[in-house]
Amino acid sequence: MTLDTIYQAIVADKDQVEFTNKGWFPLYAVSTSSKILIIGQAPGIKTQEKNMAWQDLSGNRLRQWLGVNETTFYDTKLFGQMPMDFYFPGKAKTGDKPPRKHFAPKWHPKILSLLTDVKLIILIGNYAQKYYLKERVQSNLTNTVLAYKSYLPKFIPLPHPSPLNVRWFKQNPRFEDEVIPELQRLVKDILEDS
Repeated sequence: MTLDTIYQAIVADKDQVEFTNKGWFPLYAVSTSSKILIIGQAPGIKTQEKNMAWQDLSGNRLRQWLGVNETTFYDTKLFGQMPMDFYFPGKAKTGDKPPRKHFAPKWHPKILSLLTDVKLIILIGNYAQKYYLKERVQSNLTNTVLAYKSYLPKFIPLPHPSPLNVRWFKQNPRFEDEVIPELQRLVKDILEDS
C-alpha cells in the first residue's frame, strides 16, 4: 500500500459516505519523510470546510508552542498531521463530538507503517494520549502533560491549544515554563537534522 492508495481507500470507505456527500475529504497530511507527527482529536468545522488542519486560532497557538511558522508547519516532509478522526464528527451539546472510536484503529496503523522517518509524535488532548499511551497515561490530562519526560523520546503529550483552554494554561504555569521550552528544543533539533 502507498499513502495515495490509503487515501483513496478512506474516501471510498462506506463509513465516510455521509462526509463525502457533503463534499468533505479526509483531513490529514503526511509524507513518507515526515519527521514530526501531530496527532490531535478531529478537525473542527472551520478547518474541515477550509480543508486544512489547524487553520484557526488553535493552530496559531500550536505553531507558537512549536516555534515554527506556517510554511514550516505545513511542509509534510517536516510535519505530518494525523488526527484521531479525519472528519469533523459533528456538534455535541457542549463543543464537538469526540472522534469516532473505530477510525484510528482502522487507518492509523496503515499510515504509520509508511512513516519511517518520524522522530517525535506530539499527542494533543485526551483522545490521542489515551489511545497511544494506553496504560502509561496518567489520571488526567494535566498529570499526563506534566509527566512528559516519561514519554520521551517517542511521544510528547500536550493540551489542546484552543482559546477555550486559557484557564488551564493559567492554572498550570509549569506547562509554559517547562514543557514548551523542551518542546521547542526538540522540534529545533529535529528540524536542524533534517
